Amino acid sequence: MLTSDEFYTDAQRALQFRHDSVRLADVVVKSIVRDEIEPPHVPFIESRDFFFLSTVSASGEPTVSYKGGAPGLVKVLDSRTLVFPNYDGNSMFKSMGNISESAKVGLLFIDMETPNRVRVQGNATLSTDDPDLASYPGANMLVRVDVTACFLNCARYIHKHKRVAPSPYVPDERGEQPFPSWKRIDLVQDALPARDAGRAEAEGGIITFEGYVEKLMDGSS
Repeated sequence: MLTSDEFYTDAQRALQFRHDSVRLADVVVKSIVRDEIEPPHVPFIESRDFFFLSTVSASGEPTVSYKGGAPGLVKVLDSRTLVFPNYDGNSMFKSMGNISESAKVGLLFIDMETPNRVRVQGNATLSTDDPDLASYPGANMLVRVDVTACFLNCARYIHKHKRVAPSPYVPDERGEQPFPSWKRIDLVQDALPARDAGRAEAEGGIITFEGYVEKLMDGSS
C-alpha cells in the first residue's frame, strides 16, 4: 500500500494545503490507491478497447496518445504487470520513443457508457521479441508495464457516450488492416516506408492534403 508521502509530490502537497484538502487527499490515498492492480480492476481493464497513454521525454516534454484496438487490448499478467501492443501509427513514435528514454507512463481506462474509469501508473519497457507479442497480430512491438500505482477515479465529469462501431483499422487475426487514407496523401508518397511505397494507387489513388482533411471531417478517413 502506498503512503501519501510516496504518492504526492511537494507541489501537489502545496496545493492541497492551499485548498484545505490535505486530510481528504490522505483519505483518498488510504482508501483507493494501491501499488498493484487489485482483482476488481482486472476485468475492467481487460474489457476496454481503448485507453489513453501518457508519456514524457527525457527532457520532460509530455504527450498523451489514444490507443485503440480490440477488446482485451491490454492484458493484466499479474497484479504488478500489464502489457499492450503498439500498432502502425503516424510513424512519429512519440509515445514509444518517450518510453525508450524515460519509461514513466500513465494509463487512463474509461468506460463512457456506465461511466467509470481506472488510472494506472508505472515504468514501461519496449520489446520486439517478447513472447506475448504473438498474441497481437499486426503489432510492431509490445509494451510491458511494471505497475507502481493503480486507483479508481471519480467519474462525475465523464459525459456519457454510446459506442457506435469498432474501428475498421484494428488488425484482424492475420494482422491485416485497411490502408489508411493519410498514406495516400501526395505529400508523403516519397517518404513512405518501403512496405507502403506504391500502394496508394491500388488503394483508391493518391489524394491531396485537402482531400484527406475532407475525409477526416466527414468520418471516411
